[in-house]
Amino acid sequence: MTGVAGAGAPHPFAIRDFRLLWLARFSASFATMAMIIVLGWQTYDLARSDYGYSIGGASFLLGMLGMAQFVPLFLLTPFAGWVADRFERGRVAMVADGIDLGIALILGLATFQDWLTLPLLFLLAALHGVARVFIGPAMSSIAPNIVPAGSLPRAIALSSIAWQSASVAGPAMGGILYAVRPDLAYWMACGFLLLAICALGPIRRVVPPPMAQHIHPIRQMIDGLTYVRGHRFLLGAITLDLFAVLMGGATALLPVYARDILHVGAEGLGQLRAAPAFGSALVGLYFSFRPLKTNVGVKMLAAVVGFGIATIGFGLSALTPSQPLNLPGIGPILRLDMAVALGSLAFVGGFDMLSVFVRNSLVQLHTPDAMRGRVSAVSGVAISASNELGEVQSGIAAALLGPVGAVVAGGAGAALITLWWARIFPELRNARSFDPPNNI
Repeated sequence: MTGVAGAGAPHPFAIRDFRLLWLARFSASFATMAMIIVLGWQTYDLARSDYGYSIGGASFLLGMLGMAQFVPLFLLTPFAGWVADRFERGRVAMVADGIDLGIALILGLATFQDWLTLPLLFLLAALHGVARVFIGPAMSSIAPNIVPAGSLPRAIALSSIAWQSASVAGPAMGGILYAVRPDLAYWMACGFLLLAICALGPIRRVVPPPMAQHIHPIRQMIDGLTYVRGHRFLLGAITLDLFAVLMGGATALLPVYARDILHVGAEGLGQLRAAPAFGSALVGLYFSFRPLKTNVGVKMLAAVVGFGIATIGFGLSALTPSQPLNLPGIGPILRLDMAVALGSLAFVGGFDMLSVFVRNSLVQLHTPDAMRGRVSAVSGVAISASNELGEVQSGIAAALLGPVGAVVAGGAGAALITLWWARIFPELRNARSFDPPNNI
């Protein structure tokens, strides 16, 4: 495979199956992002109002909510990757979306009838982690089988736009609907998850290559980890995200900022949660028209450093005056501290999108199809570990350093780790293009 970004490759949206896959990914992401933002708010607010937790204690609880989602991801990832390489991938994604649909129904009923408790929220967060561990490898492994290799970098950018644009609209709509009536966000999520399931149905079957029958399934699951460990390029790319985002997990503390620092409530929380996705969507849209072609490794590393610096900027927004921001001829439109927070988070998302675009393209194109499900599972657990364990790290750091200190320290840690990774994994900074090795 050469010239993967060839000019003669068809646009991914010219392919019906990719359009359906894009719709399914957008719909499922929209639903789950709306659910997660409300779930986090309800956990923090319930802990503060009904259970009497302090700000530090409730912040720590948000970290534990991330842990509840991570544990099933960590335990089931090898099995989920094996499932994606053993069974029809579209059907696997449909079943996982169905689990999330059930979670949304329960949350909607519990919110409507006012019988939410912290144990119930933690249980449903863990079940959501179970669903996510199967969705990731299955969905990620479909695109390389339904678009030509030359269209894949653009398809990955468009898939990222689906996720990121849903991550803009989902939290914003979830916060607005929650303010109108708390259960409405979950009923909306049910509708979009049902749409995702319906969109996956007509996609042509993506059956993985047959596995060797004489190899035990457990051995086949372990092969994904072994393959990544044996390829330093993949190992460096996947672990970079794990450790950098693990340190810079500022989004876990957004409920704290919204409720007790910026004082903007649930609707403001939706805006804060949407800001990173807005920046990501803009960058992803740009790459869908003008994909990167040269010096992709250095650009990925620089983007992760920028991610850390932007995270520091968000943390310091708490120290910005809360005076109204006036525009000539228009008047006050936004408080200055909220404007700094939203702008910094938009840069967090934009830099993250750049690094994700490069990393996902390189990982997919450097992995043979027979291993894509298992390698995607390893990559998925690293991403989930960085997100969910990042929430744990942020919660613990907030309890010790305060929310502002935790965010600033995490952003600095992400930048420093990236500089170290550039040194110990020269394969990353030496990646010049998306062309895979000749043996893939």
